[in-house]
Amino acid sequence: MGRYNRIHLGPARKNDPQVREAEAGGAVKPGTFVVLSSGRFVNAGASTVGKIWLAQENYLAMKGVNDAYKAYAAGPPVVHGDTVLGLELQDDTQYAAVIATGTNITAVGTPLKLASGGKLAIATPGTDNIVAFADEVFNNNTGADQLIRIRVSGIPGAQGPQGTPG
Repeated sequence: MGRYNRIHLGPARKNDPQVREAEAGGAVKPGTFVVLSSGRFVNAGASTVGKIWLAQENYLAMKGVNDAYKAYAAGPPVVHGDTVLGLELQDDTQYAAVIATGTNITAVGTPLKLASGGKLAIATPGTDNIVAFADEVFNNNTGADQLIRIRVSGIPGAQGPQGTPG
């Protein structure tokens, strides 16, 4: 999954992204979308609505985009999870997010929706809840999940880039 070496891609003037820190409540990989559940970050699902964050690489522990966060386990004994860095998403910033193997992005601006495991999949405008738009063309025929450059949708819901009809 090493196409990019970081999740927050810029622009350079936005070099201080805002994050929320929470313990990993499950297996969280950098570049996946997460939600808070019982005070811990877990992967967002395909039917997720509401506030989402993007898991950043754990640079505080000198880990990269390929290193998953260690998950919390209730025990006994209790095993505390790593602290996940959840990026506050801004629509004027580029990010690298995970798309599943077999996903073929054929055009810049392709609408993307949440899929299982906090990954992205191609969305159908007017039907799916669009969370981001592809910022590059990429055919993921690599046999593994990959990072793709995205911009977050500033328009919530299924309307896509057109917004609500007026």
